[in-house]
Amino acid sequence: MPTHAQAHVQHTPPALSETEQALARWEDDGGPAFEPRPGPQAGQWLRIAAALTERLPELAEREDVIVTCEHGTRSGAPAAFFPATAQLEIDAALFAPLNPATIDPTQVGDEENYPVAWGALTHEAAHAAHSRWMTPLPLRGTAVDTAAQLLEESRAEHAHLGRRPGDRRYLRAAIHTLVLEDFTSQTPTDRWQAAAAAGLILARRDAGILDEDETDALENTVTAILGPDLLDTLTAIWTAAHATADEDEQAMLEHARAWCQALSTDPSGPEPTPDPTAGHQGELAEAIGKVLGAVAANEAAQAAAQARVAAAQTARTRAKAAQAAHARQAAQTAEKVFAPGGRPYTPGKATKSRGRSPVTGTRPPTRAEKTAAGQLARALRAAAYRERTTTVTASAAPPGRLNMRQALARDAQKAAGAIPTATPWVHTVHRAGPTPPLRVGIAVDVSGSMSVAAAPIASAAWIVAKAAALTDPDSCSATVAYDRSITAITAPGRAPARVTEFDASGMGHSLAEAIDALEAGAGLTQPGTGRLLVIASDGCYHPDESDLAAGRIAALRATGCAVLWLAFDPDPRPLPGATLLELADPAQAAAAIGKAATAALAATNP
Repeated sequence: MPTHAQAHVQHTPPALSETEQALARWEDDGGPAFEPRPGPQAGQWLRIAAALTERLPELAEREDVIVTCEHGTRSGAPAAFFPATAQLEIDAALFAPLNPATIDPTQVGDEENYPVAWGALTHEAAHAAHSRWMTPLPLRGTAVDTAAQLLEESRAEHAHLGRRPGDRRYLRAAIHTLVLEDFTSQTPTDRWQAAAAAGLILARRDAGILDEDETDALENTVTAILGPDLLDTLTAIWTAAHATADEDEQAMLEHARAWCQALSTDPSGPEPTPDPTAGHQGELAEAIGKVLGAVAANEAAQAAAQARVAAAQTARTRAKAAQAAHARQAAQTAEKVFAPGGRPYTPGKATKSRGRSPVTGTRPPTRAEKTAAGQLARALRAAAYRERTTTVTASAAPPGRLNMRQALARDAQKAAGAIPTATPWVHTVHRAGPTPPLRVGIAVDVSGSMSVAAAPIASAAWIVAKAAALTDPDSCSATVAYDRSITAITAPGRAPARVTEFDASGMGHSLAEAIDALEAGAGLTQPGTGRLLVIASDGCYHPDESDLAAGRIAALRATGCAVLWLAFDPDPRPLPGATLLELADPAQAAAAIGKAATAALAATNP
């Protein structure tokens, strides 16, 4: 039987270290106090040990256990627990290759940097919390003692996972340290050693620490050595041990005796010596190595999946933060563009620095424009209309219409002494569907190349604003003219009494900022509304201007807002994401915008 499994719980106090022995000698001699020479980084490991002692109560639910962390342990195991003195030791080598100065267990989550060491600490904490029994002194060192300590390994971890299931990943990370060192290329493949391998690995599978696909290689090897019947017997023993209470010493000893008897071993005698003639040496170590490789592969895949999830969450968080920042920026731009007074706003310049306004004056709407606004309003109302929804429910009691067939069936059920299930009353409810409002933003290029479109777009802007106001109180539109500066033509939610006229003789294109102003001012990202952005331009922009505006268009499209690009030039250059509508006559702009707005409203799902 491997000795490592027995070394985890030391029922005798730890032996004195050389330093402690030297201190004792100096005290007996009555000489000056002995001051041991500190080793390299000894202070750091003392700090780490104190921090582990501070964190241990959350693992073991005990506050009396002291943790020591040094290079090398008194027990000879990588980690061990001493119940008699409530001490827990862990080898500092388990933290390699980390610099101890970078280790801070007081910070929750720091254990992610050293999962193997934390897994060993968790295993010993499981013993501190649940290994509340001990083998009687006369049986120490016997085969039954060895078998009992072996069964206690997975039993303690099984009980620990019942309290802290999240510690499973750390116990898995420490499997190599806790098990593999017990099996080497010199370990014979006899029945006792094969049973030990099963009790350390397959029992952890049944305890919920390892997965079945990870232990297949060892199970096949152990079955070939022990036979399926004996393996089933041993499985039943460790399964019963997992259900044993922490203080039930007699039950654990009975399980250990059953283990010895199943392997034809005298429980009161010594542990069987390895049989060097039993099969190929190293076969068990090779099978366990495959198990650990499968565990490592699964953990790596799980870590990669978690990393992808974390990256996606981070990306979503950053996207939300960027979206919120953009919304704040758009609101600030809208506030400046649609501020009272109608003065142009030049992005990137101080508020007092205003560009030249393209507005040349206002005029009363013509009869044709009023007629067009009324016709568009009727078309928008028709597009916003939603059929009534009808809901039919059946019940055992009024209100509703009486279904005689169901009523007779219910009477028959009552007469037969059965529980009536027929529902003779039918209730029909008609509900009118909500009417979605309309949101339209119009951005007009007023650079010098767009002079031919100024008058038709001014007329179209008034027609759309008037029609939106006539359609629904919650509907609104807004129009801005942009070159290097941005000027409000019609403000959001206001039905202009007069048509605002403007010319096109500017330079530059602040389309991205114009879209921001319309997005916030007209509510182009508000769900449950028909939304449309109209851009009237030839698209002859500087690459930097195009890139910024294309990003804004893509973001609006992602929210469900339709984007229409009106072009009157023989060589239009619409930005990506916009639907191009090339008009031979600028006078067709009003009809084209109205048709697109009607389509956007009809496609809305409120």
